[in-house]
Formats: sequence, C-alpha cells, structure tokens
Amino acid sequence: MSYLRTFLPWIIFAVLPSGQWQWAALAALVVAVAVIVRQRRAGAGFDALIIETGSAAFFAVLAVIAFTDPHSPVHDYSAAASSGTLAVVAGVSLAIGKPFTLGIAKRTTPRELWGLRPFIRTNVVITAVWTAAFALTAVVLAVVAHAGNAHSTTATLIQVAGFVIPMVFTVRYVAAVQAKAGAGAA
Repeated sequence: MSYLRTFLPWIIFAVLPSGQWQWAALAALVVAVAVIVRQRRAGAGFDALIIETGSAAFFAVLAVIAFTDPHSPVHDYSAAASSGTLAVVAGVSLAIGKPFTLGIAKRTTPRELWGLRPFIRTNVVITAVWTAAFALTAVVLAVVAHAGNAHSTTATLIQVAGFVIPMVFTVRYVAAVQAKAGAGAA
C-alpha cells in the first residue's frame, strides 16, 4: 500500500482527462503536498518521502506551465517528462546512497534490520529496477508523443506498465529475499 500512496499524485495525473492537464497537474500537486504533510505528521522522515518531494516539485512546475499556456507543447510530452522526472529522482536517490525504496521499506521492516547489508542491497536492487522502468517508460512515451499519439490508449498502457512491472518485481523480489533469508536461518 505504501507504493500506491507514494505514486498517488502520478496516478491522479495519469487518469484525469488530458484536455484538462492544468487541473490534473494542480490536483496531483495538491495530493503530493497532502501526502507529504500526512506522512510527516505520522513521523515519516524525508528519507521516506523522496519520491513524494520530487512529485510535489514536478507538479508545481508543470502546473505553472499548464496554467500559463494551456496549449504549450509541453502537454504532449508531459507523460514522458513525468516518467523522466521519476527516473531522475530515483536515480539520484541511488547515486547519493539513499535509494528511495529504503524509506518505504523501513515503514514495514523492524528497525534492527535497517542497517544490515542484505536489507540495503535489496533496496538498491529494487530502486535500480524502478529507475530503469521509469527511464525506459520515459523514452517510449517520448517516442509515442513524437509520433503524435501522446494522449492515446497506447500511451496510457505504457504508463500503466511502467508502474505495474516494477511493482510486481518488487513484491516477488522481496518475497524471494525473505524466503532465502528464512531458509538460511532454518
């Protein structure tokens, strides 16, 4: 459920009508800020809110562009830009040694495991997969937009796949790591 909350602004932006992209960007911004405020009040540190913070920044900029010029060419590439932004945020989190999934995983993992190499390594792998999925999604969406199909069913399916595939990987990879750890402890 943590991943759903993390990506809720992006989901909202993706499902609202593209003809009203300025309102979709504003709605996503409001949701991103609300998620950050709610999670901070619940005690989450900014290390657990890396994607949320990047989301708020992205949607703030996008909303300004969209309201300033609703016919901006940025509109056609907004889905690619959103995936590209997620790739950059996730990639930077890896580069600075704070994979964005680490903060999310800490919400459901006992504190005594947080500093262990397998826990950290698992999150590096998972974050790398999300980063690659976001980057690939951004490239494919840019190609689709360039071909004039930015707001097509194909583009929507690509966006959905860009989230579902790494989410399924995450669930399966964590289960495999836990099973391996359980087998080693027995």
